[in-house]
Amino acid sequence: MATATIDELMTMQGQHLGTSEWVLVDQAMIDKFADATGDHQFIHVNPEAAKMTPFGGTIAHGFLTLSLFPMLFEKSDAPHPAGIRMGINYGGNKVRFLAPVRSGKRVRGQFRQIELVEKRPGQYQQTLEFTVEIEGEDKPALIAEWISQFFV
Repeated sequence: MATATIDELMTMQGQHLGTSEWVLVDQAMIDKFADATGDHQFIHVNPEAAKMTPFGGTIAHGFLTLSLFPMLFEKSDAPHPAGIRMGINYGGNKVRFLAPVRSGKRVRGQFRQIELVEKRPGQYQQTLEFTVEIEGEDKPALIAEWISQFFV
């Protein structure tokens, strides 16, 4: 995992930080997410019924795709803050689900730093643009502005 000092990260405003590995979104992952959230809509969990939709099969929940943020960030070459003690999700400014992730597709994350500010001594707030690309497709699954805070 690459690391960068706070001073180095502060100079990266507006810059692309990194790209993740490809991650498979299969039916087992979708089913586990459905069980965890209670969202068992047929377009996610019933392959036979989902074949009759414009999607042609099951698709991942939008919130499943969004929830891949931490895993994709960890599997990326984006620099992590050196000396981080703890990180928390703070929220999102904007989330747009642009294309469905069909079961069996691979996705990866692209990360661009929008802003990094010091909230208090040792506490920073980072806003990243998070784009989830679908392998072999032109349109991304989602684009989000995600806010995290971390403590050093």
